[in-house]
Amino acid sequence: MSLLTSHDILAAADRIHHLVARTPLLTSAAVDERFGREIVIKAENLQLTGSFKIRGAVNAVAALAPGSRGAGIVGASSGNHAQALALAARHFGAPATVVIPADAPDTKVQGIKALGAKIATYDRTMGRRDEIVHELSQQEGLSIVPSADSHPVIAGAGTAAWEMLRERPDLAAILVAVGGGGLAAGTALAASDRETKISVIGVEPAAADDTYRSLASGRRIRIPVPSTIADGLGHTQPGALTFEINRRLLAGVVTVPEPVIADAMAWLWRHYRAAAEPSGAVAFAGLLHAADRLPPGPVGVILSGGNVDWTLYRSLIDTAMTREDTHVAALLR
Repeated sequence: MSLLTSHDILAAADRIHHLVARTPLLTSAAVDERFGREIVIKAENLQLTGSFKIRGAVNAVAALAPGSRGAGIVGASSGNHAQALALAARHFGAPATVVIPADAPDTKVQGIKALGAKIATYDRTMGRRDEIVHELSQQEGLSIVPSADSHPVIAGAGTAAWEMLRERPDLAAILVAVGGGGLAAGTALAASDRETKISVIGVEPAAADDTYRSLASGRRIRIPVPSTIADGLGHTQPGALTFEINRRLLAGVVTVPEPVIADAMAWLWRHYRAAAEPSGAVAFAGLLHAADRLPPGPVGVILSGGNVDWTLYRSLIDTAMTREDTHVAALLR
């Protein structure tokens, strides 16, 4: 397959625009004042199935030959790609099987079931996810649609940034979460043909820093199964395709501590009334943690998803808001 370019992002945008939502850009005067620059949020938590993943899933399923699509599709996911794959399959009248962790958040499991996909589970600590997918593919003749490491999935994911840049071509930087790397790679490709340079910066949990380590070493590094509240970013190794794109085009990767991820969720709710899951808030956590490392000018942040169980969400933002309020009170004394 040929090398992906920004033209593939444009082609994906043309292919899927009638099947996905064009999500809004959010701004906050208070946040802009705090950082001394304009911050623009791409609200993919308002996307169909609650995350950006539907973009890549629809583009990938659309690219399959009708016969392969009709036989069924299978993919693995922490939950968001699974929901997206289920919806994409339903749109095209194809049966879908999704492989998810046994401990996936209930809100994601219920979303998958509501869309009619078959579910197979695996133990996150055993690392057999991809083996299970390949076994199901061989046994049942299903086409595999990866969550990130696929040209059509990467191209579809990049349409979020393409939309953002159509409205805000003046952005100096875009912060984007890195899990499997598809959203980061697609974002970097979407920004790659601009006359004015745009720095695309990946953000990972410090506890799940496989891409950060891999880019630093120049080769794909495998880490132990990470423990992070950002369940959608708990990958152990970058994908082969995504790593090559991100190594070439990303301006860098910032790693963020777990408490800062919760702080980002609280900021997003307090200032934008945007409910983000931990993985979805990681890019904004990069802003909180490393604003001084960004180039001058307006910054775009992709809020990649909002599928979070209410009990976990309430617990995390309550703690983060209390921490922030205590800090502000101390400054005012």
